[in-house]
Amino acid sequence: MANPIRGKQVVLGVTGSIAAYKAADLASKLTQQGALVTTLLTNSAREFVTSLTFQSVTGQKAFVDEDLWGGEGHIVHVQIGHSTDLMIIAPASANTIAKLAHGIADNLLTITALAATCPLVIAPAMDAGMFSHPATQENIRILKERGAMIIGPDEGHLASGLEGPGRMTQPQEIIDELRFILSKNGPLSEMKIVVTAGGTREAIDPVRFISNHSSGKQGYAVAQAALDLGASVSLISAPGNQTIPTGCQLIRVESAAEMCDAVMKEIPLAAALVMSAAVADFKPVKYANDKIKKEEGIPSVFLEPTKDILLEVAKYKQENKTKLKVIGFAAESQDLRSNATKKMTAKALDMIVANNITEPNAGFNVDTNKVLFIFSDGSTEELPLMQKSEVAEKIINYLVSWLVEGAE
Repeated sequence: MANPIRGKQVVLGVTGSIAAYKAADLASKLTQQGALVTTLLTNSAREFVTSLTFQSVTGQKAFVDEDLWGGEGHIVHVQIGHSTDLMIIAPASANTIAKLAHGIADNLLTITALAATCPLVIAPAMDAGMFSHPATQENIRILKERGAMIIGPDEGHLASGLEGPGRMTQPQEIIDELRFILSKNGPLSEMKIVVTAGGTREAIDPVRFISNHSSGKQGYAVAQAALDLGASVSLISAPGNQTIPTGCQLIRVESAAEMCDAVMKEIPLAAALVMSAAVADFKPVKYANDKIKKEEGIPSVFLEPTKDILLEVAKYKQENKTKLKVIGFAAESQDLRSNATKKMTAKALDMIVANNITEPNAGFNVDTNKVLFIFSDGSTEELPLMQKSEVAEKIINYLVSWLVEGAE
């Protein structure tokens, strides 16, 4: 399993806009993620960038209008249009958008768009007045009705000096959208996966709280891996600053109680729950409505257990006789295997992902992890130190084997 962009044939159309320089960055990033990028430049685009630029960053031929009339001119647009997995026009000028909306095919880019049988994505870039003009808005409406996907534009400072919508969306954001689009027919399509992430917070007063070192990186990686295989993902996240995976339903929570409520609301229609959040085990018995002042002396904070989410899920499964697959996590500092096994058994998990937080470069606030998979049948799989994204792919692979391959 890998990024759904890898190995895909992508046609990148570039039109006449100062934002054409961003297209070179987009082409480079797509190539770095494993896409095979064929670039089509209009004559206006060549006033801003050259075909050599795109050939250099993609390693593929960049086509221009002259190629349409070459020795194989009568088939080049058909060859390109029928051999691609996705076509994106970025930047897309108002002129090209108008041509696409009305079927005008007077250059290699627009005639290829007519011949293409793949999804079409358009990233507009133009001055604010041009984008908001009724003609452009109508053309975009027409293209959306035909199934074209529009990304952007963003608001901000424009080349004219004006402020407003018209800036081409940043290349990385476009790539995130393309990744989601290309994942649509994955093996987990039409299945809902619920993922929890981050460390919950238990408030002491309006300023202070009890929490832990969890960054949410592993949980967010699990959500991305599920999205990459076409799943509908509900990501229930405690506070953090991780990049939200494009395409997921993000549900923000703070406390263990809020996370429990969100989980129980989401699982009835889910095929699986991956409980990767670091949920606080304890919370203050009493919440102070006002900030506790240090002049009042050192306060005594009495704790009580939080609601055990996985136990609640286990009760739900038993009462409702569901086939929900549940994967838990165990972050331990000692007796990793025995403690994780006890947790898995007590909470009726299908699998638990255990990691020793004292291991170097594993656990909280790093991009790598070293984990042990323990399964309900007693079998185990120990993984070496690897990227959290790779750990996430391993986890989701098991869901595929249970939910898809096991159901065949």
